[in-house]
Amino acid sequence: MHNDHEDRGMIEIETSGGCDAIGEADTGAEGIENDRRRGRGAVSNRTGRFEPQSRAAFDDGWDSLAELPPFKTQVQGEPARTIITKNESPDISFDRSINPYRGCEHGCIYCYARPTHCYLGHSAGLDFETLLYAKENAAELLGRELANPRYIPRTIALGTNTDPYQPIEREKRITRQILEVLEEAQHPVGIVTKSALILRDGDILERMAAKGLAKVALSVTTLDRRLARAMEPRASTPPRRLAALKALSDAGVPTAVMMAPIIPALNDYEIERVLEAAQAAGVREAGYVLLRLPLEIKTLFREWLRENEPGRAKRVINILQQMHGGQDYTSAFGLRQTGSGPYAVQIAQRFRLAKRRLGLGENRLGLRTDLFRRPVLPGGQLGLL
Repeated sequence: MHNDHEDRGMIEIETSGGCDAIGEADTGAEGIENDRRRGRGAVSNRTGRFEPQSRAAFDDGWDSLAELPPFKTQVQGEPARTIITKNESPDISFDRSINPYRGCEHGCIYCYARPTHCYLGHSAGLDFETLLYAKENAAELLGRELANPRYIPRTIALGTNTDPYQPIEREKRITRQILEVLEEAQHPVGIVTKSALILRDGDILERMAAKGLAKVALSVTTLDRRLARAMEPRASTPPRRLAALKALSDAGVPTAVMMAPIIPALNDYEIERVLEAAQAAGVREAGYVLLRLPLEIKTLFREWLRENEPGRAKRVINILQQMHGGQDYTSAFGLRQTGSGPYAVQIAQRFRLAKRRLGLGENRLGLRTDLFRRPVLPGGQLGLL
């Protein structure tokens, strides 16, 4: 698809691998001016890895770069064909999920979903945060898929790729429509988000939780507001996330905190503080994921470090590579989310000891599936009882 953000002051260069082919030495070559990306996470907007040509900004002598507009959020409707995604990953606790949106305006620089935007012909950088797709027929599709006689109910995870409560959900309300379908079918759901907007749907979640059908996890990566704003520019602030956890917990909704990701030499010193704050907010469970740098993210994150944490950039990458056998990332199941080696073991031990001290559960809360009622589609036959 065409990238509308960069029409002027650009040059096309033949490449063989898009942005993933760019070496570490070139990571500043496509940086975007601060004024054009204010409030965004990524520093650049490198061409996707599947594109035959790479587009780079240059000054043509006529101040054309100065004339380029700021990056604005654009939302396009996407008529999805299916809505429940199945997975068989052995290191993930769910086997099905729903993602109402593609791309995420929160702009978290470390987001492992960024490379998926390249499948759409976009960049994993600023495009991921600004060129968004909304699956506006999600609720209708969900009703059909749940009505299938072969469907077997298990907990559906919301928020596994992009955030279901990113800012455009205020207007689109697709996530709420999905929850309405799930509540009607008495189907279990688990939600992961970084947004206090989830409180808008507290009425549905409270009713579902009372039947053992809902639980919520909020990701809290840091209590440092400056760091949070740089890493997650359009997500709710850490205090608002903690307040949302407390409000949900007080309403009887089982809650958990995810410290995702833990970044060595950047936020790992906060493990105990984050868990203590979450425990005070009433959470029952806690988990973490180590920073992952697959594909384009390894370049995007290095760019971000050099601009926002130049004094710690080299140490962060060196320690991370120690936890991945000298590489930026290990994709093997069981290692990709935790790493290996002494530093990884230390993080795991600290997290485990803090959980034990704070009384945070070791076992994940299971949700009920026995209440499931298969939806009756328009024109369908109602049951006798």
